[in-house]
Amino acid sequence: MTQFRPKYVTFDCYGTLTNFDMSGAARRVYAERLSPEAMASFVEAFRGYRLDEVLGPWKPFLEVVHNSIERSCKRIGVPFKPEDAQRIYDEVPTWGPHPDVPAGLSRVAKEIPLVILSNSMNSLIMSNVEKLGAPIHMVITAEEVGAYKPLMKGFEYMLDKLGCGPEDITHVSSSFRYDLMTAYDLGIKSKVWVNRGHEPANPYYEYTEIKDIGGLAAAVGLEPALKRA
Repeated sequence: MTQFRPKYVTFDCYGTLTNFDMSGAARRVYAERLSPEAMASFVEAFRGYRLDEVLGPWKPFLEVVHNSIERSCKRIGVPFKPEDAQRIYDEVPTWGPHPDVPAGLSRVAKEIPLVILSNSMNSLIMSNVEKLGAPIHMVITAEEVGAYKPLMKGFEYMLDKLGCGPEDITHVSSSFRYDLMTAYDLGIKSKVWVNRGHEPANPYYEYTEIKDIGGLAAAVGLEPALKRA
């Protein structure tokens, strides 16, 4: 059986390609103010509130971070300072890729155009993209779309801009909640889950699992096929 080879490989960037170290940034800012137990609770609250903040009308990503930190502080019982949220936000463009990304992306980019759909700002994302070590055909941000993932609008916008349908792409992400569930609902049949330990496996969503981007070439038909979840 011939393995599916997409017209485009589309990606989540933060977490999947870029080592999106929000928890590390929070730990660096609050290390001297929280006990280890409280820090663990704070980081988990921060993760949950970031998702909640992107589900409504679009707002700048700095507001997403600010509001998420403020709500986490209230929940854990630590004073909130706007400059703490700014410090965390300012780290984002400094973050580079996971170690496996440059070589794995470069292998695929030689034969299939790569596209990023990111919950980012135009002013942030290119610094991260430049560090990926491979040519990116197109970068689409939540700011450009006017909506964050997991809302469908970004995926629909991307398909329209590429001039193709859900049957023409492979979407790659380390997150079910932000990407793969929505991709499934939109009829994107070819999905790749990069298992970076962010979330547990969920085979219901019909994806190919890889441990890192080094396995992507096989997942998109450029090397011997992988077992599908």
